[in-house]
Amino acid sequence: MADIEMEEDHPRLILHNFLTEDECKELEFIHKSCSTIGYRPNVFSTTLSHLIATNSAHLIIPFLPIRDRLKEKVEETFGCEYELVTEFTGLISWSRGASIGWHSDDNRPYLKQRDFTAVCYLNSYGKDFEGGLFHFQDGELKTIAPMVGDAVIYTADGRNTHSVDEVTSGERLTLTLWFSRDSSHDEDAKLILLLEENVLLKSNNVPWSLLPLPASDNMYWFSPHQASNQDIGFDIRLGRLHALGFDVYYSRDMNFGSDLSELLMEPMQLARRDQLLDHKFVNVLHSLQVAQFYFWEGCKSQAFTNEVQSGNTVRLSRSQSEKTTQVNSVFLKDTKLVETVFQSAGQGYFNLATFSAAITEWEDYSCWCEP
Repeated sequence: MADIEMEEDHPRLILHNFLTEDECKELEFIHKSCSTIGYRPNVFSTTLSHLIATNSAHLIIPFLPIRDRLKEKVEETFGCEYELVTEFTGLISWSRGASIGWHSDDNRPYLKQRDFTAVCYLNSYGKDFEGGLFHFQDGELKTIAPMVGDAVIYTADGRNTHSVDEVTSGERLTLTLWFSRDSSHDEDAKLILLLEENVLLKSNNVPWSLLPLPASDNMYWFSPHQASNQDIGFDIRLGRLHALGFDVYYSRDMNFGSDLSELLMEPMQLARRDQLLDHKFVNVLHSLQVAQFYFWEGCKSQAFTNEVQSGNTVRLSRSQSEKTTQVNSVFLKDTKLVETVFQSAGQGYFNLATFSAAITEWEDYSCWCEP
């Protein structure tokens, strides 16, 4: 599994096939159904704290065995058994235009607690994206072409200064973790506090629900180079739905000249081509999670057809079609940008009966993942 032996001056190791393809696909599904804007231009992220905050804590479960395996491997490799805590866990994707220059992962005063880094690649260079090569500045194993399932582990200090080339197409996906010897930076302690707050909220006569609660809208607004102008860019949730071939429909009358910041929290339906699906979702994040689940599960079973089942859809009327167009005009300012950032998937195949079943299966999956 290991590719390069440890170097004294540049301690690092690449592990081939550390994750299975199924593990990578499940993490990809979670990221594409929950991500927000990231910490750099053209980057998207999904953190464990964000999953808790959006009532999607059940999606943390698939991370846990992977985190344990990685921590054990890092401790074994660097001779620090039982010394480390996980400081950060996140899914990070880089779209066209994203890059980062030479740096070490502890290069800021507030990052000095980071001792080791682990990066797991969830998709492959040359197949799922172009560009995005990883380079170490010195030592052996200077350049890494990300391949699905591979992981690279290294010290977070200046001995492993590194960079990432600009992504030129596609979306480069990683699971990134940092580990620390300083137990005061244990991520789990912070997550437990957040979970306890959620449990306390549920105990105060608030019905338990696995339905997601979206974060603030500005966390989902993507603009080129992180421009603050709301007149360019798109909402990530609608953008990902658009890439899957869906439009969003709201039945209530809307004044599109007013502030629509709360609209995406309201119940809605999905439209596909000229058909309106009859299922009503609680909010747009709920519909995105189900749609991404459908395509993730469908890709595993290869059960798609072009058939649209009768009885579960109605043909969009002119007024309904105008409403979906209006929603797009507000939340998808630049559809060409959407198609550049998010590669289209599933445009050519869709089975409504299978999609309807996926709604039930998604509820079963959520309950199985519930902490």
